[in-house]
Amino acid sequence: MYKNTMQIERIQTGIRIERRLVKVLKALAELKDIGLGDLVEGIALHALEGKAPFSDETLKQIARLKEIYGLDLTANDAHRLQEREQ
Repeated sequence: MYKNTMQIERIQTGIRIERRLVKVLKALAELKDIGLGDLVEGIALHALEGKAPFSDETLKQIARLKEIYGLDLTANDAHRLQEREQ
């Protein structure tokens, strides 16, 4: 896959993420044939450098997945989300 691999240490984490967003991310990881954790790591590393993580083609795939799973949230919603009381 990649010639210059790096040895890292991964840890298990218990983060909570919006249900439809998880579905889209899992489906995208499946399309890309990578694990969900690898996808999230890649997105985070790109974001921390101010780089876009996805190609135009991948953004089209994401738009379709968002439709399928009813994900209507946007980046503008990120700081306004509140979990429903159960």
